[in-house]
Amino acid sequence: MNSRLEIISPKKKLDTLHKCLTFKGRSNSKNSKRFITMKYEILRNYGEEEFRRLTGIQHDTFKKMISILTDAELRKKASGGKPNHLSMEDRLLMTLEYLREYRTYFHIAASYGLSESSCYRNIRWVEDTLIKDPLFALPGKKALLKSDTDYEVILIDASESPIERPKKGSKIRSE
Repeated sequence: MNSRLEIISPKKKLDTLHKCLTFKGRSNSKNSKRFITMKYEILRNYGEEEFRRLTGIQHDTFKKMISILTDAELRKKASGGKPNHLSMEDRLLMTLEYLREYRTYFHIAASYGLSESSCYRNIRWVEDTLIKDPLFALPGKKALLKSDTDYEVILIDASESPIERPKKGSKIRSE
């Protein structure tokens, strides 16, 4: 294994974090600042194992995903459009956080300095773009059924289902 071990001092990490935290954004007041974390600027200094533990994928896979997303964004923005506040790397990290940790859009949006709706739009766009690419597409149901491989699968349904609740003002019967 030829992984390069790079030791970063806590002061260097703090300096990098300090540079990445302040972003002058659009706002109604002229002197206001938006604080967002450019997480990839910090994570790119992590070793291969730390990066994989945090994101769930390796650096090489991350770079392939970034190239696919960058190409798709260039095609999308060729006819114009509003620029995104986050870098492509941070948008991919945001999506990986959602998929790996299953945090709510509200919490992810708060940690990236976005609104909940733009967080949802970004994550949805990244997911859809990667699914459409043949490199990350999964085989369909028919392709799986045609193969000779025996699959042993356990499905766990963790979805929420509505339950009956007493109406407001009605008395609860106790027996």
